[in-house]
Amino acid sequence: MTEALIETRGLSKTFHLGRGRDLRAVSDVDLTLRPGETLAVVGESGCGKSTLARLLVRLEQPTEGEISFDGTDVSGLSGRAEKAWRRGVQMVFQDPNTSLNPRMTAYDAIREPLDNFREGTTQDRDRRVHDLLLRVGLNASHGRRYPHELSGGQCQRLGIARALALRPKVVIADEPVSALDVSIQAQVLNLIMDLQDELGIAIVFVSHDLSVVRHVSDRVMVMYLGRVVEEGTAEAVLKTPAHPYTQALLASVPIDHPSKRRARQPLRGEIASPLDPPSGCAFRARCPLAEPRCARSVPVLRPVATGGRAACHLLEAT
Repeated sequence: MTEALIETRGLSKTFHLGRGRDLRAVSDVDLTLRPGETLAVVGESGCGKSTLARLLVRLEQPTEGEISFDGTDVSGLSGRAEKAWRRGVQMVFQDPNTSLNPRMTAYDAIREPLDNFREGTTQDRDRRVHDLLLRVGLNASHGRRYPHELSGGQCQRLGIARALALRPKVVIADEPVSALDVSIQAQVLNLIMDLQDELGIAIVFVSHDLSVVRHVSDRVMVMYLGRVVEEGTAEAVLKTPAHPYTQALLASVPIDHPSKRRARQPLRGEIASPLDPPSGCAFRARCPLAEPRCARSVPVLRPVATGGRAACHLLEAT
């Protein structure tokens, strides 16, 4: 088994909101990302997947747990060690219009990380910027433009070029196509996949769109209310889901032909508030299969027949 590039153990994040209120956004997440693979993190809005992405690049500091990169715990890094880690893990944000500096041209946005890390000579940096613009389907004229002069798809291509400037080993892509028109989404997704094949980078792909995840991921991790409820290969999770929540997510994906419609088991109620999570299994209030034991204890991830893991009392041996 290839050694992990990124590994988390018991990763948790609690936001203290004052007046005795705490929001547990991420709870006890164990994650493994290996070189060259794409791990998709999926779930409804508010499930904690974007917070997890920000934890992985240390835009947020974990309340508990640890993150290792190439076998090194990153929580205590400083100086040169921290700098080396930061160049190895980069992020593509959800909204390119808010993640780019409006006062910087496309050229300057890509050049900035190269200058900050003193990458090569001035001529080397110029060549690198030019090469990256071409790699993501832009050209020299785009390099002279500001973000407001570019389309949404061009801005996201610019964000991808900026993330690749320092030749990272890992890219965290937080909903990278959700802010784009459907006609542009496929272009950006194909670009990401082509660059991954070409450069050998590993990707954590955060998304709520399972039709997108199906095309880009090697493994899938499903989150609900801050916890991982199922994980496994993309084929196993998306074709034979074990957890009732994953089954419900897949049943909600639109079908392109009436003859292929399937029976749906509708979910009851709304997703619980992370400020007041239910006891036991967080999904039990909406689960059509919930039993009394689901309220008593939190289910843990256990191996399932498909080779992955799922956290459901109904899957436990009796």
